[in-house]
Amino acid sequence: MRKIKQQVLKHFQKRDKVLFLVAKDRWPRKKLEADKPENYFRRLCREIIGQQLAGHVARVIFSRFEGLFSNKEITPDKVLKISHEIMRKIGLSNAKAKYVRNLAEMIVNKELNFEDLKDFTDEQIITELTKVSGIGPWTAEMFLMFTMAREDVFSSGDLGLRKAIKNIYDLEEMPTIELIERISSKWRPYRTYASLVLWESLNVSD
Repeated sequence: MRKIKQQVLKHFQKRDKVLFLVAKDRWPRKKLEADKPENYFRRLCREIIGQQLAGHVARVIFSRFEGLFSNKEITPDKVLKISHEIMRKIGLSNAKAKYVRNLAEMIVNKELNFEDLKDFTDEQIITELTKVSGIGPWTAEMFLMFTMAREDVFSSGDLGLRKAIKNIYDLEEMPTIELIERISSKWRPYRTYASLVLWESLNVSD
């Protein structure tokens, strides 16, 4: 971890002094750790269930969802055996219950193969995942960052990242997508670490 931190900080120092100073002071506590393909389904279910919910609410509903499975082993086959009504009763919206089922169906029907993803580019993975109802670019980008630990991912539409950029560059208005993409291009090939730094910069309580 120390080695990658030094590499990233050196890159930021060379390419973007503003971000470098923030990164030096607010290096993220969260580490990038790639998960195994056998856990991808569980991780995506969690992402879908947690969309547009406060963190604690998302955790409660996902915990209830976990409780539907013996030993908390969430698999596509088992999801397809759970009725829509039961998913609704534990707190999933009508749409999210359908999205989780659609994801399970695509895996069972071999329309989506998680083992293949490791050999795909980030763009190819986003294309594959967004074929699933309920998985948009943002969810796919979070999956690349936090599940696959890809180092050069940036979500231009993420509100937190937009706020952080506005703050650290002392902008009068929220930056446009075009401006964000121009700024973030300087951080390649470490845009994921830049994202973690920006999110960390919003945690002003400590």
